[in-house]
Amino acid sequence: MGVFVFLPLVLPLTAWPIARLAEQHLHPRTATVLLSVAAGVLAVCSTLCLALLMVVGTAQLPGNPLPDGWSDPEVREAVPYDEVAGRAAIPALLAVLAACARTLWVRRRVRRRAARALAGARGSAVAVLSDPEPYAYALPAAPGRIVVSTGMLACLEGGERRALFAHERAHLAGRHHRFLLAVQLAARANPFLRPLRSAVSYTAERWADEDAAAAVGSRRVVARAVGKAALVSRGTGPAAAPAHFAAAGPVPRRVAALLEPAPAARRWPPVFTTAGLAAWTAAAGTTVSALSSANSAVTLFLVLKAATPL
Repeated sequence: MGVFVFLPLVLPLTAWPIARLAEQHLHPRTATVLLSVAAGVLAVCSTLCLALLMVVGTAQLPGNPLPDGWSDPEVREAVPYDEVAGRAAIPALLAVLAACARTLWVRRRVRRRAARALAGARGSAVAVLSDPEPYAYALPAAPGRIVVSTGMLACLEGGERRALFAHERAHLAGRHHRFLLAVQLAARANPFLRPLRSAVSYTAERWADEDAAAAVGSRRVVARAVGKAALVSRGTGPAAAPAHFAAAGPVPRRVAALLEPAPAARRWPPVFTTAGLAAWTAAAGTTVSALSSANSAVTLFLVLKAATPL
């Protein structure tokens, strides 16, 4: 295993450059998928790294439930600095699991509360709530629904209302809540992945903006709708709603992007560009992280198998 077991903990740093460049140079759909996949793989690898270190650390504790052979010197030699890293990995892994569990619990609680609040509007894909506070969001349930307040509708004109509904339908059709949940869990697993979470929150909104512009047929109308909604919105509605019309992402940048021509739908940036080099760096870091985790897991498995009495 050697020092390779520690690499997945720091390799998320290789994804930092692409986190910001993807917002500027990639199509929002491509950026969302790329960053979400990279964050998910890097988070799994770093969590596996902590688990491998924890095995060695737990084996050294008095009264541990693991086989006695797992605390032999041969096993501890498989992990450098086992006395410090092994024991430190125990509370670190518990903290990661607790943070991820809390994220899932809060998300589930918010969705259940929203479902109960909309129980009287069953059978409708759009729920209009009589509320003077302006808000609109997509609720990814079974089936997905769009929730909008009368206060929000009163602030928008006809074309802008169509843009709002097209934006929220794009969130549901693209299942953006899954990408957002993936990067939220990844950021809980490894704090180095927080820039990717922020980037995906923005690119998912931009993705929905572009789909809404294509559906409405006017980028300017969508930009005007986003700007108006941002001016009147105070972040009301469920605090953990997966996708808000104007609350998520830097609104001025979204409006500016909509006032420019539609971005090219390239699946991968050209190699000899800043975004291309950043993308390949992130891909390389993700690959090395996966290989390091796999190598460490296989090595420790073989060592523990050899140290376990039959």
